[in-house]
Amino acid sequence: MLLPLLLTTITGTIFQIVDLAGKKDGFYWLLDWHKGHFGALNLEVIYPFLNALGLFILLFTGISMWFNMQHSSKKG
Repeated sequence: MLLPLLLTTITGTIFQIVDLAGKKDGFYWLLDWHKGHFGALNLEVIYPFLNALGLFILLFTGISMWFNMQHSSKKG
């Protein structure tokens, strides 16, 4: 679930840098990847949901790790 988040972040950042440099003409394929369109594999419909699911999983695991750390520090 981390891959869609990383890919969205990296492709969006790189395209923004290329756009600011004024050289975006050869990099529109980054926007396709950013939206979840990988050539023959088009995930544009479900890609936002994969990103949301990845965020919820990261949020849940982070909060549960924090609670476990708080709980174990009170025992010791």
